[in-house]
Parts: sequence; structure tokens; C-alpha cells
Amino acid sequence: MNTDDISIRQRKDKQRYELEVGGALAAFADYRPGTDHADFVHTEVLPQFEGKGLGSKLARYALDDTRRQSLKVVATCPFIAKFIQGHPQYQDLLVGQNPG
Repeated sequence: MNTDDISIRQRKDKQRYELEVGGALAAFADYRPGTDHADFVHTEVLPQFEGKGLGSKLARYALDDTRRQSLKVVATCPFIAKFIQGHPQYQDLLVGQNPG
């Protein structure tokens, strides 16, 4: 499997971000949209794609995109919560956290 051919996009119609490898769905992050935030509720990497860092790539993209949309984040999903905890540059996105 060649993980160089990665594409990530937001699917507003499905309320999730999808990561594809070579055109095949490899991972997704479901969210519930709010007025001023996105509540990430579930992230999953399909079994055949696990252990390649794809979940982190997806989380980084989704959080960066959420920031671009000037939204805050609720991290109901344990994976997203742990990712934010390990990457301080995203902690200002959490609802109730102020930048700076």
C-alpha cells in the first residue's frame, strides 16, 4: 500500500472528514456541527490502514480546517481529545479556551 497518494476532505453532507489512500476510504472523523463549533464525536482508521499515522494526519487536517472556518472544537472523541492534548498548538481551539 502506497500512503503517498493521500487525499483528505470535508464531507459536509455526511458531517465528517474523510481520508483516502489511492481513492479508497482509509479513515474518517465524524462531527456534529454547532453554531460556532464542531463536536468531534468519533474517529476511525479502517483496520487495513492502521499503524501508518493516518489518524494523526486526519486529525491535523480536520483541526486546521476547523480553525480556518473560525470555529471552536468540542473533543467528545477520545482520539481527537488525546491528539489535542499532545499538540498544544490546537488547545486554543477547545471550547472554553482562549487563544494566547
